[in-house]
Amino acid sequence: MGDPCERSRAGAAGLTSVVVVTADSGADVGDTLARVLCSTAPVEVLVVDNASRDGSIGQLAARFAQNPSVRILRNAENLGFGTACNLGAAEARGDAVLLLNPDCLIEADTIARLRAVLDSDPHIGLLGVLQTGADGRVDPASRRHDPLLKRAVSSASGLARFAARWPGLAGVDMPANENGAAVEPVDAVSGALMLLPRVAFDRVGGFDQGYFLHCEDLDLCRRVRDAGWRVACANELRVVHVGGGSSRQRPVFVAWHKRRGMWRWFAKFDPAARNPLLRALVFCAIWAAFAASVPLLLLRRRRARAAQQVEV
Repeated sequence: MGDPCERSRAGAAGLTSVVVVTADSGADVGDTLARVLCSTAPVEVLVVDNASRDGSIGQLAARFAQNPSVRILRNAENLGFGTACNLGAAEARGDAVLLLNPDCLIEADTIARLRAVLDSDPHIGLLGVLQTGADGRVDPASRRHDPLLKRAVSSASGLARFAARWPGLAGVDMPANENGAAVEPVDAVSGALMLLPRVAFDRVGGFDQGYFLHCEDLDLCRRVRDAGWRVACANELRVVHVGGGSSRQRPVFVAWHKRRGMWRWFAKFDPAARNPLLRALVFCAIWAAFAASVPLLLLRRRRARAAQQVEV
């Protein structure tokens, strides 16, 4: 029986290298890859595994053993998201790199439509989409402003809801305008799905490997913009992002690295970090918030495990 996704691709312009980073991401990652391989655009898939122990990579290797478009790179330890992406991109053969989370569900025409946007505007150096949960609601992280201190305060305090009237109160989230352009410049998009021309990825040096998990996408978007390209969101494209597959297993670990990422971005890019007092206050606030969150995170994990045992 032939491959149900096989089709003529002789007229396709360019190969897209899809880099998927896994870390105990579960059996569903195989379905994510199957969707990618059904793309109407020519693709190759590079899975970079960060020392998974859940058996998912063995299952993946067996499922796609006969498919030359799939390569699996195994790390002996968890190197972090950005580092793993860089390793995958270094092995990529395409002229565009799509960074895709293992729990993002694309459609057959998603990559072709993204490539069409990218190819239509040489000034775009990084492209994202509107991501939704399984309930269809748009994830606010799909499109964001730089998380400058004043914006973070506006978001945390609730003042951002008045931004439509007073733009100076804008928070970190950048809500999509239903009557807006099909492709719109933004400060940042979510790292769960990012398409970059290979030249842009290489020129900025890929991800900053000083991040382990979280905020490395904000950093990459900022450096792409600083290098002279635009970051844009394709507002007419929506992709379901289930979210939290591996993060739910280690919530404190994830929260720790999220705070580390927030601090690194602040120290690198926010002008407020040049003020010693503000720098100290932000540092204390970040880690106080982490300490306060730990008991709740541990309680949620215990309840989740208890629920899983009941189901079994």
